[in-house]
Amino acid sequence: MDNLKIFNELSRLCSKKVTQLYSTSFSSAISVLHADLHRPIYSIYGFVRLADEIVDSFHGYNKKSLLDDFKRDTFGAIQSGVSINPVLHSFQWVVNTYHIDHHYIHAFFESMYADLDKKVWKDQNELNAYIYGSAEVVGLMCLHIFCEGDQELIKKLTPSAQALGAAFQKVNFMRDLREDTYDLGRRYFHDIQMDQFDKDTKIKIEQQITKDFEQAFDGLMQLPAKSRYGVLLAYRYYLCLFEKIKRLPPENILNKRIRVPDYQKLLLLLRISLGSRLATNLA
Repeated sequence: MDNLKIFNELSRLCSKKVTQLYSTSFSSAISVLHADLHRPIYSIYGFVRLADEIVDSFHGYNKKSLLDDFKRDTFGAIQSGVSINPVLHSFQWVVNTYHIDHHYIHAFFESMYADLDKKVWKDQNELNAYIYGSAEVVGLMCLHIFCEGDQELIKKLTPSAQALGAAFQKVNFMRDLREDTYDLGRRYFHDIQMDQFDKDTKIKIEQQITKDFEQAFDGLMQLPAKSRYGVLLAYRYYLCLFEKIKRLPPENILNKRIRVPDYQKLLLLLRISLGSRLATNLA
């Protein structure tokens, strides 16, 4: 194995390790995808995770300067086809191999910068733009990989992919409401005041999320078999988390971070994995 092949393999493993360390849920979902899809999806998640860490975790450092450098290095890697940062090297490979629209990456960075500069999203349009850049475009990048260049299918499933990204992000907002509000000083739901987060307000948000999940499911079931069950696992996990949030009173949401127990995640993984194997055997 020559040195470049070794570095390519190192880059792949770095993106995979980032995913495994930061998200057992997404790691499980990726494991259910066809093996051909593992490397590109790990490459996307590793990139997204590093940017998230800059804005959410690097307290005491100049976050804007770090994000500026990361953005410059990202597009430099895409243009040159190489980066000494293994995660960015992995990401440029997936962008260039699957011809991912650079607009998605620019929109993603706009939302990352918004997390640095904004504390309150003033209206629904502003929030929608943030969700598009922080979550929906990630789903759209993955959709290009799942559809393997089938432009007609990509176009057909784009609204559902965006709805799924929006559902995931809004569930994250609900799950992290306490941390975002009290630790990071952010208020994504512009019409919520923490001292007025009552049952009616919670239901209003939950109705939005329910619509996103319903729209997402229609498209999810039209994905190619190689990707369908992995995406379904992520969908089921987030739906399970959402159902748990719905059952809790507003004060519980504000007092602790809501999570799905590990045993429940394992049951979901086993069920979806079994369905995936059965579908493969019948194909």
